[in-house]
Amino acid sequence: MIKTLPIYISLAFGLTTIATLLLFAWAVKNAHTPKTRKKTTPILIGMSIWLMIQAILTMNNIYNTDTDSLPPKIVIFGILPTILTLIFLFATQHGRVFMDSLPLRNLTYLNIVRVPVEVVLFGLFVHKAIPELMTFEGRNFDIIAGITAPFVAYFGLTKAKWSRAVVLVWNIICLGLLLNIVVNAFLSAPSPIQRFAFDQPNVAILNFPFSWLPTFVVPIVLFGHLASIRQLLNASK
Repeated sequence: MIKTLPIYISLAFGLTTIATLLLFAWAVKNAHTPKTRKKTTPILIGMSIWLMIQAILTMNNIYNTDTDSLPPKIVIFGILPTILTLIFLFATQHGRVFMDSLPLRNLTYLNIVRVPVEVVLFGLFVHKAIPELMTFEGRNFDIIAGITAPFVAYFGLTKAKWSRAVVLVWNIICLGLLLNIVVNAFLSAPSPIQRFAFDQPNVAILNFPFSWLPTFVVPIVLFGHLASIRQLLNASK
């Protein structure tokens, strides 16, 4: 943990991570098929175990030591498994059926967590744990996705006042916003491939509980966009 950081920032991010977990479980619980709905508890347990594994690795200083290793340890033990999971879901029939059964409305509401994430990131910048470029005062405009998500979910999906094309464009734009901050955060973290923020690197994600951002919160949000875009494109055929 970052010793100079106020406890309320860590607590706020911990609660945001839990909210992400519960919102995703809510989406699974409201799936269109009974088979997917039955997976709610196993998925909730599996994700909780994953969070505990990441917490143990981080608190044992696996990620914030030997930062010159290539690839970075957080990539090997935290990020790569989530990427492989996404690939598995898209590459297998069961995975695609699972994705297509999740309600778009719930997947859209999931993006609300991006608002508290951005607030936490600003707090981390103030306390010199991340560079300014990772905040909404820098290159990070991801908060727009969080603010607009409830409007898209309500007017675009619940009330159907907006066309599905609008929802699709929103997902594509917000996916771009997500990838933008992911690239900037990755290239700002201490590693042999760091390219930005040498005066104040992104050390937060190598410490607990903020390692949950690249190893859990971001992959869940990424999955939500990819699953939504897949559904919307299939519906337009």
